Amino acid sequence: MSDLTIRPTMKFIKAGAVLSAVVFVGLEIAYLGLWRDQLPTWVMVFPPLILLWPGARALRRQYMKAVISGDRLRYEVGAASKSTRNIQLNKLQDARVDQRFLQRLLNVGDLSIETAGEASRLTIPNVDNPQALADEIMNRAQKGAAG
Repeated sequence: MSDLTIRPTMKFIKAGAVLSAVVFVGLEIAYLGLWRDQLPTWVMVFPPLILLWPGARALRRQYMKAVISGDRLRYEVGAASKSTRNIQLNKLQDARVDQRFLQRLLNVGDLSIETAGEASRLTIPNVDNPQALADEIMNRAQKGAAG
């Protein structure tokens, strides 16, 4: 069976980038058309900072992933300091999907994986097609337990 890599969706990041770009362009137009005489030029240093918000979210997404390989699920988070959690699929008890209203509209959700033990829940936020992923994880867990 091939490896399955799970990452948070890009849908919200793309929407944030579009929104940030619209606000950026609006501020530029407002400055050039309305505020040029009232505000100093250095004030225009601030509008590009709006674009840092989706950039930071995209960077955070890049350093969060879950990989199902063979009979294990490996969940990694972090860039400079990294946290890795390994879970044997045969120890998996439940794969749960939680979706808020906007997530349901976009077919995105939070995928929670439960195992036996104290720190039993692992949640991956905002994954695309979460129910199909939950079903695939449970199928792989059952095949691993049977094999």
